[in-house]
Amino acid sequence: MTNNKSFSRKDRVAEQVRRELADLIRTQLKDPRVGMISITEVEVTADYAHAKVFFSTLAGSESLPQVMAGLHNASGFLRRELGKRISIHMTPQLHFVFDQSLERGADLSKLIQDAVAISAASETSPDPDPGDQ
Repeated sequence: MTNNKSFSRKDRVAEQVRRELADLIRTQLKDPRVGMISITEVEVTADYAHAKVFFSTLAGSESLPQVMAGLHNASGFLRRELGKRISIHMTPQLHFVFDQSLERGADLSKLIQDAVAISAASETSPDPDPGDQ
């Protein structure tokens, strides 16, 4: 059996890191490369030394290298500001990871819509007249 208390604390810390980073990026970060991003999830290690920060962006995958460079460049500032806002024994190093789940979800939704449209079109098209054969 795992220790649920430490598991829930880790989850609470990860959620607090997510909220604070989202606020810092929205209000304090001035790097134009970052633009509009959403922090979708944060995973912290058991010792809180590292945090994997998953994000999505409205900028599109073609500008992802610039967004990643901006986040990497700002990681020291974000970590320092995070340390001022969260009281844990160690402020984690931030590792930014592009979250493709929203993009994949949108692609799957489009595929489903296309399949439904094709199916509906084939059901409404008239059947060939059996007398013509």
